[in-house]
Amino acid sequence: MRLLYTLLLLLFMQPTAYSQDSAYLKNADTLQHHIPRRATRRSAILPGWGQAYNRQYWKIPLVYGVLAIPASTYVYNNDMYQKTKFAYEAKFKAEHGDNSDLSKIDSKLQNLSIGSLQSYRNIFRRDRDYSIMYLILAWGVNVADATVSGHLKEFDVNNNLSFRMVPYVQPQQQQTGLSLQFHFKNTHSK
Repeated sequence: MRLLYTLLLLLFMQPTAYSQDSAYLKNADTLQHHIPRRATRRSAILPGWGQAYNRQYWKIPLVYGVLAIPASTYVYNNDMYQKTKFAYEAKFKAEHGDNSDLSKIDSKLQNLSIGSLQSYRNIFRRDRDYSIMYLILAWGVNVADATVSGHLKEFDVNNNLSFRMVPYVQPQQQQTGLSLQFHFKNTHSK
């Protein structure tokens, strides 16, 4: 008996029920709005995906171009860092009597002194770390762009809104100033 009362209570608590009405389903499809949070998440997961969600396809090559610069500098600086680090360690070993690694040093670095190798090693390591920071910064700019563009996607920019600044005078209080007037044009006729 309790089950029957519970089912009746649930039935009467639901005031409207929708069947598979094709007109309702068409209206539900057209009511789907642009969600900026989706653009943010997508752009944080994969660069350019948020711009694609915002239908700004022309920005995707720009995003990857901006991200390619710190990525390529990272690859170059990391490669040179590894080479100068190995050359520095080999020259350091050679000063202490172990000449086994001198022949494995890159040909561009063989004529450099141990002090120069140490300096270059530190420079390449610093530049490698900076390129990681620039990559993270560029990725963040990509996410911010997708977010801002997502929020402005449904911003209404049409001719139905005008703005004027009009000077005004109030003789009773002896004041002058500027009046801001907004005019909404109604294009719909009744």
